[in-house]
Amino acid sequence: MDATYILDSGNTAWLIVATVLVLLMTIPGIALFYGGLVRQKNVLSVVMQSLFIVAAVSILWIAFGYSFVFGTGVMDSGSAWGAVIGGFEHVFLRGITPATVSAGGIPELLFVLFQCMFAIITPALILGAFAERVKFGGFLVFTVLWSTLAYIPMAHWVWGGGFLQQMGAIDFAGGTVVHINAGVSALVMALLVGRRSGYRAGMPMMPHNVSFVFMGTAFLWLGWFGFNAGSGLRADGTAANAFLVTHFATCVAALVWMSVDWLCNKKPTTVGTCTGAVAGLVAITPAAGTVDILGAFFIGAVTSLVCYYMVAVVKPRFGYDDTLDAFGVHGIGGIIGSILTGVFATQAVSGEGGVQGALYGDWHQLGIQLLATAISVVFSGVMTFVLFHVTDRLVGIRVERRVEEEGLDIYEHGESAYNH
Repeated sequence: MDATYILDSGNTAWLIVATVLVLLMTIPGIALFYGGLVRQKNVLSVVMQSLFIVAAVSILWIAFGYSFVFGTGVMDSGSAWGAVIGGFEHVFLRGITPATVSAGGIPELLFVLFQCMFAIITPALILGAFAERVKFGGFLVFTVLWSTLAYIPMAHWVWGGGFLQQMGAIDFAGGTVVHINAGVSALVMALLVGRRSGYRAGMPMMPHNVSFVFMGTAFLWLGWFGFNAGSGLRADGTAANAFLVTHFATCVAALVWMSVDWLCNKKPTTVGTCTGAVAGLVAITPAAGTVDILGAFFIGAVTSLVCYYMVAVVKPRFGYDDTLDAFGVHGIGGIIGSILTGVFATQAVSGEGGVQGALYGDWHQLGIQLLATAISVVFSGVMTFVLFHVTDRLVGIRVERRVEEEGLDIYEHGESAYNH
């Protein structure tokens, strides 16, 4: 047992629950949310992509991902590479036993699995940008490469002792690592893959099952409590605050989106309200451990307004086909949340001597948040651009026009979701 930490059964029990909740966000959450938004002929392709991500990324994470993010072998050797990537000492979880205890008094094996769920959901968010038009084989290769070369370095920079963490960037549960990383990558993929056959800007292809969208949103909302409230690794007041502000910001964002939808389109839609809720969940993620309900209110409201504008105005104006608005919601929501964390962070939540934002007099923290956000955007965009072309050269990414028009479910998987 690590002498530094003593096992805490309460924290351990909470983190077990939180880990299950985060897994629910991908399967069934993302699978249902994205699956309901696509057309009937492509719903199983989304389900299969979600299932593959859970299985493949989990193996990668246990094999080397955890070690490269949280390992310290390179850092211990005195190399400057420690600010960029972790070490090799925990490859295939070497040296970690059931008796090994990590921060928060939880078994390190549990911490490994909790962090694995974050590694799973991040590439799952990207698939919403290129849904309905990519080969399953190309998707497999891209996902493995992206998880290894984009997610793992970013996670180390922010959470594993890398240079962004050393710089003082605040990302409580994944604004940069998960949402900016995935959202910017989603935009690059949407631009490089190209529009769907028959896509017309301003004339969306309608979801085939809005009930699935609602159920997916419900699982995401529920799972996000594990995502955010679990990220403090303790069952304490910080977890309670993260729980509260996550729910509050989401409620604000959902109602703001519904209201704008009602004003602009004369009807409050289920898909719109669900999308607003997800935008709120995204934006509060980096701030959940440092803001109070005042910050949660403004983060939820501002994010919903900006994301609505991106989805309803900017996307049609520029004509790019971000199929399920992965960039418009996750990318933009993550950017706003990361920046506003530097405005609304307060020592009333972070504690005496903790971080606080520009609203409370610390403009330096806002500058750090802006820099960390910019670095995340550039890194994700460049890395995705390179990995797209590598994957396309190796196996090809886009399906043939005939396959796209008749549906990926039958041609790629030999199945149909609905047998008449």
